[in-house]
Amino acid sequence: MPASPDEAQLETFDNCRPGRRFWITLDCPEFSSLCPVTGQPDTAHIVIRYIPAERCVETKSLKFYLASFRNTPAFNEVVVNRILDDLVEALDPTELTVSGKFGARGGIQLTCEAKHPEG
Repeated sequence: MPASPDEAQLETFDNCRPGRRFWITLDCPEFSSLCPVTGQPDTAHIVIRYIPAERCVETKSLKFYLASFRNTPAFNEVVVNRILDDLVEALDPTELTVSGKFGARGGIQLTCEAKHPEG
């Protein structure tokens, strides 16, 4: 198990239907990281949706990558944008969206969504 996202490796495989526009949705309802201010655990429901180009992400490596955030202090917005950036680098997808619905803290629930391409 990688100790941090920096050590994790996102593995990929060839898209079985290059040229066809189809969505892949990956749902992680038990994501966790650490609050960089308090050191307390943050929990989230992460949803990754993408249209592959030439490559798809291998789900076991994605599971280990996401689990590597467990002991990583990071603001929620940083987590979502980091996941997007790392997946874009690994896959170069046609489109990709990462959404994180984080557990409420102090009575406020935060949801963050980042998209590729921007705009």
